[in-house]
Amino acid sequence: MNEPEPQPPTPDYDDKGVPSFDFVRDKIESRYATSLGASELAEDTESARSLAERQEARAKAAQDRLEEIRKSLG
Repeated sequence: MNEPEPQPPTPDYDDKGVPSFDFVRDKIESRYATSLGASELAEDTESARSLAERQEARAKAAQDRLEEIRKSLG
């Protein structure tokens, strides 16, 4: 009977199948970088800029209104 030779574990995992710290860290960093890139791309779209401009206008209007109310209260 020829028993198959046990395969050595991949370098990213130990004999029990637990991933190494470096492997996990690299995977997390890769996902974080992908997320940052996606958000940067989303911010560069025309609709995102338009939304940001509308939010700025609302915030300015709210601030102006708040100052107007404060002045009327004396």
